[in-house]
Formats: sequence, structure tokens, C-alpha cells
Amino acid sequence: MKYHQRYGYYSVFTLLILCVQAFCVQAHAADSILPYGSRHALYLAPLSEPAKPVVATNSDQFFPPASTLKVVTALAAKLQLGDQFRFNTELKKLNNDYIIQYSGDPSFSRADLRRLLTQIAKSSNGNITHIWLDNRAFTGYQHAVGWPWDILGVCYSAPTSAITLDGNCVQGALYTNKDGSTRVNVPKHQPISVNTSVHVTQTANEDSPPCQLDLVTYQDNRYQLSGCVGYRQSPLPLKFAVVSPQLFTQAVIKDELAKLNVKSVPQVKVGVPNNSQYAKTILVHRSAPLPELLTVMLQQSNNLYADSLTKTLGMNYFAQAGSFSNGTQAIKEILRDKADIDLSLAVLEDGSGLSRNNRLTADQLVQVLKYIYQNDQNLNLIALLPTSGVNGTLRYRSSMRKAPISQSIRAKSGSLFGSYNMAGYGLDSQGKPNSVFVQFVSDYHPKANKAPSGPSPLQRFEEGFYRQVVELSQ
Repeated sequence: MKYHQRYGYYSVFTLLILCVQAFCVQAHAADSILPYGSRHALYLAPLSEPAKPVVATNSDQFFPPASTLKVVTALAAKLQLGDQFRFNTELKKLNNDYIIQYSGDPSFSRADLRRLLTQIAKSSNGNITHIWLDNRAFTGYQHAVGWPWDILGVCYSAPTSAITLDGNCVQGALYTNKDGSTRVNVPKHQPISVNTSVHVTQTANEDSPPCQLDLVTYQDNRYQLSGCVGYRQSPLPLKFAVVSPQLFTQAVIKDELAKLNVKSVPQVKVGVPNNSQYAKTILVHRSAPLPELLTVMLQQSNNLYADSLTKTLGMNYFAQAGSFSNGTQAIKEILRDKADIDLSLAVLEDGSGLSRNNRLTADQLVQVLKYIYQNDQNLNLIALLPTSGVNGTLRYRSSMRKAPISQSIRAKSGSLFGSYNMAGYGLDSQGKPNSVFVQFVSDYHPKANKAPSGPSPLQRFEEGFYRQVVELSQ
């Protein structure tokens, strides 16, 4: 009796050794390497028949998927929207009113907005009563249930709104002064206000009180920094999530119109005028097609792209304004109807994985990965995933930078507080997928257990598992 693999045959004795090394030893190593209280789920199987798992530890238990959930969102978008899909931002005219009809395009930039406003300036002859910002494409919360309040001011949790500009994100920098004070620099053209009461600590040791940087946000796009930082020769980069995209966009429009020499800057309102159904479209801005949007989402792990697509799926599937609620439900129904994947028991609050409430099993994510592999000739999704040690979020991951792991895995990473996940494919010697794997690690808190010098417990854990992925694949 023999077990068939892509590159040969294994005897029952060899198969037993593989199982012991990959399952029993790995499970024992995980218990001894990861800090007390940590949990993990692992799955590893060849993609060739028979595709029985070599490792399947806790693969039926629910874990926070973090950004590995973006693989699920990407598949649903491919199946429902198709490669020709683009976000459209339409400029319409009704008498002397102009309407910008937003669609939640996460890539819509200030330069794109400027082109629409230039068209308004040209066609209006200075006769502009109002400019309306039509935000009806999305409804409900701009932050999903389970997004922690204390991260809402940073760009990776920027609000998911129909009206979007420059990723709803503003870059700035915190400068530390030798006298112990600080100052914040934000580009003058950005209509946000940042104040700082942060003080500089010159020294720090184990007996020093905790030092952290705190950020409080206000609905009118004001920000207050407090706390403390260590002295720095170079500025500390900051990225502020826009609290109110509507107010932000209104201010930018007024600034851009002034630059276009529109003498009487009109009122900029959110909503639509009466009889807006009779407005005539005079210009349409189209985003890049779906494959390019998914490349940004998967390579950069961009949350705004993922959640804008999630709300768009809700709008497209249910023919109503998109929301986190109907978007996540659409993802489940699309995968059930078009891929025969049952995620009915999964808990999905968003499409990015940022919510701490999301729950998925490794077995469910493996179903998604296997479907993608079996249909990738049409989907072309695997090529969009980061490659270990090469690009995207896997370029500098410590457990993937060295041979044999570097360049041998295509996968999506995901991390939240205490969670460190990975899901994807092991590559054969020709760079083609030959195995499927999922790693969920939760409740990993090494600070409570002082680790010896050298690689962290997580890095050792991951390197051991990824070596097994590579060995099985090649």
C-alpha cells in the first residue's frame, strides 16, 4: 500500500514518519515554544490527490482571521463583480447645481477630484448654486462592529464611506524638541487640525513609568496628541484617519475651487437636490479595474479597499445601499451559491478582518483556498498574493526572509492584538502551488514570558511550520 504524491511514492512507513514529524512533533513544539495560554490552529495538505491533510490541528475551531479574511472577500468580489468592475464617480448637472455621485471608490484622489471641479469651472461660467455630494451608495456605520475605539484615528482603520478622498488618510509628522516639547507638521493643504501636548522623555529604563503616545479625535477633524515619546533626531511619521470624510471633502472642494479662480465659492452640501433624477451626467471618473484593486488590497493588506468592496457587494447583491451588514451577508451567500462554500456559521463583521469579532475556522478558509486553486485559470487570484521574502506584506516578515522559505510561499498574512495568521500555498520547484496551508495563532502575548535572546517564540514556531510547507511542496 502506497501513498501517492506529485513527486513520487511514499511507503506506509514513510507516511507514518511524515505524520509524526508534521503533526505530533509540531503540536508538541507549539505547546512548548509559544507562551503559556496561546492557542493555535494549523492545516497543511497537498493539492494533488489524495489531498488528505498532513497537519490538521484544531482546524475546526473558530479563531479571529484578521487580514486572511481578505482572501474570502477577494473571491466573493471576483465571483460577483467580475474583472471588468470599476468604481464610478459621476459628475452631474441640474440647472446651476452640480452633483458628485460617489460610489465608495477607495482609490479616489485629490487629483481625481480636481479634474471634476475643473469641469465644473469650465461648464458653469461662474453660475454655481450648489455642489452636492451624493453619498447614497453606502449606509449605516462607517466603522464595523468590533473595531476598537482607540485605533480609529489611524489610517489602517479609516472610515469606510461612500465619499472617499485620498484613502481618508492624512500624513503628518511629530517633531521632538530638545527642550522637551513637541510640534506636529501637517501639509498646509490638508484641512485637519492637530494639537500636541506630548512631552519628550530623555531616558528610559525598567523602573521608568510607562510612556505611550495617545490620540483623541473629534468629529470636526481635530486631533489631540498627548502622552510622551523618546527624543528622536528624525521626525516620527504619523498617519491620521479622517474622522469625517464629508467635512474633509467639503473643505478640499472649497480650496480647489479657489485655486481654479471660481470667484463665488458655492455651498457644498451632502445629499442630492430635488428632482435629482433629471440631472445629466457630464463626466465620469472610473477607477482601475477589479484585478488592480485586489492587488492593492492583498499586497498592501489595505483595509479600506476590502471594506469598500464589501459594502459594494452588499449594494450589488441586494440592490440596496451597501453596508457592513448586507455586505458580509452577501459574501456568505455569494460563496454558497457560486462556489458551494458554506460560511453560515462563520462570524463576519467586515471584509477586511479588522473587527475583533470576526471568527473563522481553518477548515473554512481551506475551502476558499482550494476553490481558488481549482478555478484559478479563470480567477487569477493566486498571482495577486504576496510572495514570501519578495513583495507585499511578506517581503520583510522575519520567518520568511531566508531559504528555503523565501520565494517558496504565496500567502496572505493577518495580525490583530495577540493574533498572527497566515493562509496560502506552498510552491513547487517551478513556482506553482502544490500545497495549501492555514496558520491561526491567537492569545500570543510574549511580554508575559520573558523570551531568551534570538528569534522570538512566534518566529521559531512559524519557521518550523513553513519548512514543513516547503518540504511537502517541493
